[in-house]
Amino acid sequence: MNSLKKELSLLGLIMIVIGSVLGSGIFLTPSQIAGHLSSPGVIILAWCLGGILTLCGALSFGELGAMFPKTGGVYVYLKEAYGDFLAFLYGWAYFTVIMSGTVAALSIAFSSYLAYIFPAISGVKPYISILLVVIVSIINIFRVKIAEIFTSAFSILKLAGIVVVIIVGLFLGSITTLSGEGSFPTENSQSGINAFGLAMIGVLWSFGGWHHATFLSGEARNPNRTIPLAMITGTIIVIFIYILANLSYMFLMPISQIAVSESIAAEALATVLNSGGLFIAVIIAISTFGTALAGTLTGPRIYFAMAEDGLFFKGLSRIHPVYNTPVNAILTQGAWAIIILLMWGSFEAVITYVVFIDWIFFLLTAGIVILFRYTRRDAVRPFKTPFYPFTPVLFILTSALFILNTLIYNPLNAGAGLGLLLLGSPFYFYFRHKKK
Repeated sequence: MNSLKKELSLLGLIMIVIGSVLGSGIFLTPSQIAGHLSSPGVIILAWCLGGILTLCGALSFGELGAMFPKTGGVYVYLKEAYGDFLAFLYGWAYFTVIMSGTVAALSIAFSSYLAYIFPAISGVKPYISILLVVIVSIINIFRVKIAEIFTSAFSILKLAGIVVVIIVGLFLGSITTLSGEGSFPTENSQSGINAFGLAMIGVLWSFGGWHHATFLSGEARNPNRTIPLAMITGTIIVIFIYILANLSYMFLMPISQIAVSESIAAEALATVLNSGGLFIAVIIAISTFGTALAGTLTGPRIYFAMAEDGLFFKGLSRIHPVYNTPVNAILTQGAWAIIILLMWGSFEAVITYVVFIDWIFFLLTAGIVILFRYTRRDAVRPFKTPFYPFTPVLFILTSALFILNTLIYNPLNAGAGLGLLLLGSPFYFYFRHKKK
């Protein structure tokens, strides 16, 4: 009988974490954040706090990853703690919008930046987007080791590009651009805690993806050790990159200009390099391709686990007879991503409530760490969350504030997200009935 191969190394898992987090966020959200926060120190504080909270999540999820080294990650933890229904809703949301939609959005961004580099292909951007989805799906059908090599390569390229941005800013920019920056009016400006809370939305969105290594537990070598270590190491690396990148931007441009910039990285580099826009376009194209590749690697493992549990279409549990990968789950996600591309073409609004849904499940998953410390006291824990219970409690409280903030200030998209979850309910009962 075919089974998933345990071929993923620690280095490969770290690169998957980095590749999943580093998309286009660091090139886009700094402008939005500067529009809410006018102080350099407060901006860096926001990124530091976002990094600390993300690390709290990685440390909390690490305990669960070591306890349940199975393919599916968060889906498995939710199923163990809360039962089939909540686990299904997570997988449902992940398939219908969170990951398929993200891959679609990334493919749109990729074709746009590729057209910037090669203007002659502007008329065929939709076909390029579809081709990207096909390519990343095909790569992931091959042995997981092959996918690991590609993901690692693109993660290294992304890191190299961002490092260049950091070096240019820190060494060719000037700290004097930070002087004299006080409060200034912007279109989105708020005051006090409210402004900081709105800025944190962009920060936390930029850190998204750190948990993707958990989906691959069933294909990792020594997952009790490598899954927690990969999440923690990858998160720490990204924290330093994000802080240095923001410092680089602020060394190159005044914050008042950053706040109104539509392409902060390109404009920042253009202050010292004439070809800065083209360079950034190449880096973002590489970043979006690599992140789409990582998403196509991790997401289908959830649908595979659901199908094996009898809570999704049985065919999605099929393993390729030669490459030992969940081939049908990969192809199905790719097909749905292409449908999203053809139907909507733009995914900004969807991404907003994608993040909203994601953080609901983040809160529920971090709560499992505390729940199991009481209900499964004697369970083997190869990795224990440091500074328990402070670490998961801080993450849970932050998740709750983030969810509440979205409900208050973006009720339409939040409501759409909740509606999507409710839409999954009849499908759950259908699969549950078939399973009996």
